[in-house]
Amino acid sequence: MQSEKHVRACVWLLAATAVWGISFTFIKATALAQEKLIPGMSSVFFASVLSVVRFGVSAVILALVYFRTLHRTTRLEWEQGLGLGLFGGLGIVFQMDGLAQENLPASTSAFLTQFYCLLIPLWVALRTRALPRFVVFLSLVTVLIGVAILSNFDWHQFKMGRGEVETLISAFFFAGQILWLERPRYARNRVSHFSIVMFASIALLSLPVGMLTAPTGYGLFHAYGSQEVLVLAGVIVLACTLLAYTVMNIWQPHVTATEAGLIYCVEPLYASIFALFIPGWLSRFAHIDYANEKVTWHLLVGGGLITAANVLIQIQAMLVRRRVEAAKK
Repeated sequence: MQSEKHVRACVWLLAATAVWGISFTFIKATALAQEKLIPGMSSVFFASVLSVVRFGVSAVILALVYFRTLHRTTRLEWEQGLGLGLFGGLGIVFQMDGLAQENLPASTSAFLTQFYCLLIPLWVALRTRALPRFVVFLSLVTVLIGVAILSNFDWHQFKMGRGEVETLISAFFFAGQILWLERPRYARNRVSHFSIVMFASIALLSLPVGMLTAPTGYGLFHAYGSQEVLVLAGVIVLACTLLAYTVMNIWQPHVTATEAGLIYCVEPLYASIFALFIPGWLSRFAHIDYANEKVTWHLLVGGGLITAANVLIQIQAMLVRRRVEAAKK
């Protein structure tokens, strides 16, 4: 039963990661559509306002669905939700502000963000005072090389500026979010309740940034002043936020934090695959200039290494479970 639940957890987390991969194309299309509404809009304003909308609306929807039981939210559910919101919200703010720096390419940002998959086993090793298994090290190295190839990371042009530092800081917060979710003390918490607190916390953290960087007093409203933008934002809210994060909150506790971190590293691969055909569809719908990407050796080799790393860590987990079950017998 535990093995079957573990497999289902991995499948659901891969599905959630796929939906996050779709979000890259929809977020890019939303930015291009909003640029027509607010020319010269800063990327920091766009990212913060989108965070307010996607997480704020998700919190409202869940609150309406579970309105009758909200008053029974426990202290531990508040604690878990606030922790997840703090880690996730600060991670998003630092990541988006780092990406807004002129000297930080998107490929470098994508690579540095995946640094959290290395931080998680290091923290686990410090907490348990035991070195990670060789397979874990091998999987981490493989996935980092895969992400570097997939994002076309250039070591020769890399330097530690403000954007790079802020992106690495965001990786620490994302690692904290994954580790916070798996804490045993929260095992009996209701996903619906702490997810509401998490969504609301991220929205409240992003709101001041959006207000401070708004180009006009009504910038928050002008940014969503077209039907096309509302439809794109609706997909981001319902699928890429409400659905995907709820799936993460339900199923991640059934795998280790290290496994979860490696599974989430498949996100750039999904994003690259969806970018091959979804931009053209969105361009016709929103009347924007957003071209499809092409298949490259970076996608094939980088994606293959990321996939191999996940398969390797899951095989290791399966063997460990079998040894534990054999020892019990």
